[in-house]
Amino acid sequence: MTTKPATPTDRFQSLDLLATLVAVVGGNGAVLFANSALEDALGTSRRTIEGSSFPDCFTEPHILRNALEGAGSNEFAALRYDAWLVRQNTGEPLPVHVVVAQTDRPGEVIVELLPLEAQARQDREERLIDQAQANKELIRNLAHEIKNPLGGIRGAAQLLEMEIDSRELKEYTKVIIHEADRLQTLVDRLLAPHRRPHVVGDVNIHEVCERVRSLILAEFPRGLKVVREYDISIPEFRGDREQLIQAVLNIAHNACQALSDRIAAGDAQLVLRTRIARQVTFGKQRYRLALELHVIDNGPGVPHSIRDRIFFPLVSGREGGSGLGLTLAQTFVQQHHGLIECDSVPGRTDFKILIPLP
Repeated sequence: MTTKPATPTDRFQSLDLLATLVAVVGGNGAVLFANSALEDALGTSRRTIEGSSFPDCFTEPHILRNALEGAGSNEFAALRYDAWLVRQNTGEPLPVHVVVAQTDRPGEVIVELLPLEAQARQDREERLIDQAQANKELIRNLAHEIKNPLGGIRGAAQLLEMEIDSRELKEYTKVIIHEADRLQTLVDRLLAPHRRPHVVGDVNIHEVCERVRSLILAEFPRGLKVVREYDISIPEFRGDREQLIQAVLNIAHNACQALSDRIAAGDAQLVLRTRIARQVTFGKQRYRLALELHVIDNGPGVPHSIRDRIFFPLVSGREGGSGLGLTLAQTFVQQHHGLIECDSVPGRTDFKILIPLP
């Protein structure tokens, strides 16, 4: 009985399990095998990729050709360099880190591609987490430093008001008391997420979205369309329902305030979209499943001057804004081991909440 020789697809089937992009290439540059991740990145089928010239998938094909020649002549065991992979479905280049390595068969080379976008995203997420932790400590310390003398100022103003008879002078003490109360309210809001206990229960994210939707439409009944794009297969998870409602509401409310001109014109739109993300990494940890909740608006976008600082406390792109809404939202989401990202251009701002699922 004769055994049928294994095809490249049979031999390299396990490469389909990798999240990185992998191609097995012959010495002439022809693709012998392409894994599923590479199919997705190029936007074309494996059948189309296999047999084609892999160097031609790059903006500078000669670099890979030289690398393949070097591997074929045993000049090196592995070679690394950065390049641009051209997506065949869109024509847009994708920055990748290329690793060229020999296999155990002559004239056969494995080319592994690591998207630099993923590395940049991971670096950005780590900065967000570190920034949120620093914000948390800063807010807590600053609030306590303000709170103690504030009570003394208010008490002194009240005593002074009792001692003076002049109505004009009493107006000044009223201003002091009023401003002290306003600052006290601000301090209480800063300390609120750290004081309130984390109440954990089963959370249905669509109940959270529907609650936010009803509150937003109650405040903005005209000129605003709220679009629901839900993936109803998303399971319940353990979390603090009220915290998540507040986090999503803060983001949605900020969006509606940015949409004021479009609301007046009657063409404002807010999208609540839920999706499942698979094999995602954030916070230096990989998760098999994660919730993606998008809050998307068609407003003017986040001002470029504050785009990198929108989650900082007291940073606001709106006159009269407290700059606490997004800070508190990020705090609440991070208490669920998640994070919030923002992608904004004029006409489309997308706040994405990521929360790991069991």
